[in-house]
Amino acid sequence: MTRSTAPARHSNWFLLVAALFVTSLIVSNIIAVKLIDVAGMILPAAIVIFPISYILGDVLTEVYGFARARQVIWLGFLCNFFAVIAISVGGLLPAAGFWGGQEAYDLILGAVPRILAASFLAYLVGEFVNAYVLARLKVAMEGRHLWVRTIGSTLAGQLLDSAIFITIAFAGIMPVEVLLGAIVTQWLVKSAYEALATPLTYAVVGFLKRADDVDVYDRDIHFRPFTVSE
Repeated sequence: MTRSTAPARHSNWFLLVAALFVTSLIVSNIIAVKLIDVAGMILPAAIVIFPISYILGDVLTEVYGFARARQVIWLGFLCNFFAVIAISVGGLLPAAGFWGGQEAYDLILGAVPRILAASFLAYLVGEFVNAYVLARLKVAMEGRHLWVRTIGSTLAGQLLDSAIFITIAFAGIMPVEVLLGAIVTQWLVKSAYEALATPLTYAVVGFLKRADDVDVYDRDIHFRPFTVSE
């Protein structure tokens, strides 16, 4: 079944994918503070889960359309913002006299405003570009070659995500050549993650299209990121 607009009701499967998307986003921002060494590449621990948000974003756009994906992207932003506020308030509350973990709490969970601004902006730009490119390619390719759409949209979205985050967060702190190297490394690793997950993406997309009897083509839609009611 093909449609030009998303169905009016949210199915249980849609809600599950949306919940997983938001969870992967929030968890990745919490664990990103840890740096890991993978074959000589220094990466944030979030590399193990953040790309999942792009995979789920691809699934949402491919099956339910750009409008539904847009709603979930903003939901993820608001939930992540709420989590940041809650963690900040928790850090400001007076610690019990016998509890000696305040310094560790502040070190691990206390985010620098510059890092937060970089993270929020990079997320919004990257996710919306990812959804836009995939939706446009789906119509142009008449629904064929899903792998081209998922990998192509991820290459665009992840490049902007990595470039915006690292530039805002570390410009003036890292030498230019190190900064550029970090952008390219994260971009390639995240994109490779998406490519390797292609068989899983195919399986999930196929299942959802059959289970919800929906396959949205965004032919008559405005791709404005600040519209949530369309």
